[in-house]
Amino acid sequence: MAKKKPKFYVVWQGRTPGVYTSWDACQRQISGYSDAKYKSFPSRAAAETAFGQDANQHWGQGGTSRKKSPTPVRDRDELAGLGVDMTAWCVDAACKGNPGELEYQGVELSSGINLFHQGPYPEGTVNIGEFLAIVHALALLEHGNLPDTPIYSDSRIGISWTKQGKCKTKLPQTTNNQRLFRLIARAEKWLAEHNWKNPILKWETKHWGEIPADFGRK
Repeated sequence: MAKKKPKFYVVWQGRTPGVYTSWDACQRQISGYSDAKYKSFPSRAAAETAFGQDANQHWGQGGTSRKKSPTPVRDRDELAGLGVDMTAWCVDAACKGNPGELEYQGVELSSGINLFHQGPYPEGTVNIGEFLAIVHALALLEHGNLPDTPIYSDSRIGISWTKQGKCKTKLPQTTNNQRLFRLIARAEKWLAEHNWKNPILKWETKHWGEIPADFGRK
């Protein structure tokens, strides 16, 4: 398996602004800090350049252009007024085809910051991505000692599989999606070995609009 590329985290507004080499270190600077501004970068040089610039040039920008969702994402104040728990993270997956190229990601509701993005993985399905996204978020929250932070997902199947501790996909395993099935096995193992407590909540798209982690490709 390819070695995971390191990320560098810029904190413009937090307890101690600066460039950090791990999510854990970054999270200590922004967790519980009102109006924190931070973002991950693929290299130290990019992070240090960004740190010397205005946060608004980078903060909240996903870095890629997405098609507009048919149901708009509501702004944060509106969501809070509708009863959404703004301390939560939210996750979503997208797949080009069924099966097809799969991606998933997680977003912090309070800031709109992208917390993680994985993929694309060939020959996957949306349901697999939703499951992996929830488990990925659970693992990061446990690592950051945040057992009370909820996770929103718009996938009943992804939520159900997570609570059962098993990805119940019927997708055939092939040479092209072996890496994806290794991730599934790792996620199932993590669920079996950890007593996670984070609430996993259903995102109500009909009432709240598209989940903020949406890829905007529907």
